[in-house]
Amino acid sequence: MSSRSVRKKIHPPASIFLRQLREWNGSRFEALRQGNALQFFRSAADVPAYRDFLDKNRVKPSSIKTFADFRNLPITDKKSYLRAHALSSLIHQGKLNQSLTWTATSGSTGAPFYFPRYSQLDFEYSVIAEAYIRQNPASVKGPTLILDCLGMGVWIAGLLSYEAFHMVGERGYPLSLLTPGLNKPEIFKALKNLAPNFKQTIILGYPPFMKDIFDGAAAEGIDLHKLNLRILTGAEGYTESFRDYIVEKGGLRSPLLDTLNVYGSADIGTMAYETPIAILARRIAVALPELFAELFGGSEKTPTLAQYNPNFVIFEEQNGEILLSGDSAMPLIRYAIGDRGGVWSFEDLRGVFSRHGIDLIKEAKAAGIGPFVYQLPFVYVFERTDFSVSLYGLQIYPEHVKEGLLKKEATKHATGKFSMEVVYDNSQNQKLKVHVELHPGRKSTATLQKMIAAAIAEGLKDKSGEYRELLRHLGDKALPQVVLWQNASAPHFVGGGKQKWVVKK
Repeated sequence: MSSRSVRKKIHPPASIFLRQLREWNGSRFEALRQGNALQFFRSAADVPAYRDFLDKNRVKPSSIKTFADFRNLPITDKKSYLRAHALSSLIHQGKLNQSLTWTATSGSTGAPFYFPRYSQLDFEYSVIAEAYIRQNPASVKGPTLILDCLGMGVWIAGLLSYEAFHMVGERGYPLSLLTPGLNKPEIFKALKNLAPNFKQTIILGYPPFMKDIFDGAAAEGIDLHKLNLRILTGAEGYTESFRDYIVEKGGLRSPLLDTLNVYGSADIGTMAYETPIAILARRIAVALPELFAELFGGSEKTPTLAQYNPNFVIFEEQNGEILLSGDSAMPLIRYAIGDRGGVWSFEDLRGVFSRHGIDLIKEAKAAGIGPFVYQLPFVYVFERTDFSVSLYGLQIYPEHVKEGLLKKEATKHATGKFSMEVVYDNSQNQKLKVHVELHPGRKSTATLQKMIAAAIAEGLKDKSGEYRELLRHLGDKALPQVVLWQNASAPHFVGGGKQKWVVKK
């Protein structure tokens, strides 16, 4: 494999990629996907660790000539590839003496790992950000305030988002940025004193933290409905019930055009994102069980459904596992990021809907999103299995509990944040224990505990046929044990960052 000089990748103008979104059909994007798979592989030619990895797996780089060849390459992952090699050897030409930006994984599933990136990842996210800006005329005309309420520090989300929207502003859009991060008092001050000066405010944040802000705004004297809000979220998925709650609470005009959830990672930045057509497709699917089952492999869990741009990254599915390939300072080839799910081409996904009597393009036009139908490929991603607990052999996922806490009787008292675990009583019977955070000023009572436990049980019954069966056989023994905690109290509800939904033993 030949080497190359270390240099920044120079992209065409963002306008080229945005025009592709408007003009290209699914077949062209699929051809690009297969072609770029090989291009990403060749880009890794000067990475010492990857050369060593291929050699140990007896792969001759010259033998990889087609997409079918590419799909036979061995899988890389954090344990057997990244942690098995010296950090510098994972980077282009094995050199640290170049311009790099470093971020860390959160460590939520293990020890942190540090990833370098070139500014190209900022640029790639800026294309997504600009497409989102263009979905709303008020964003284009401005002035628009971008309130970056994502985590800063060593984590990627806040800084990458800032850089991306700053790039969009530099391209001529009337955007102003403020970066309060997770500082809730500063966020409320900005919403109260700064946001009213703008025609529109776009809030970037983690979904549960976003709900915290929306729920607490009224007590701070803030009328969110007057601010013409839009949101961009990341770090975890959420249900359509959660989206509807946020849309109603914040006075957002459209769940399809004014919300966007990003599928990203420290590993390689923003990998995929919700588009209006992806949101519409999922909203239709959750109402039609047979369609949902075909689309998402028969799972009772609701995955994030997103589209990705094969100019920047490509996805594959192998045995239910998501594999990604992309290029940055640390190229990743057929990399198992640790998520489960699947992939669809645009035409194949459209065909699934057609088999169930639904013309997805026609539905998009009827929903008013016709100009924003991008024929990019899709990836769907489930919550990780290590973000669940096992109760009598069935998996309880955070999504199921979240649904219960979104019920009106629960949202009056609880923030929606929780942490769950399975415990054993004196007779060694399993019990689902859910630690629930209350709104500021609320106090725990036996009546409130019982009511919230019932709401959680309803959410579990709504989402899990296995839980319904368990409840039928075990009765009250299968009901959750709820512990109510004061707002922002240790150990389960400290800070405004990512919520730990499962108590790690």
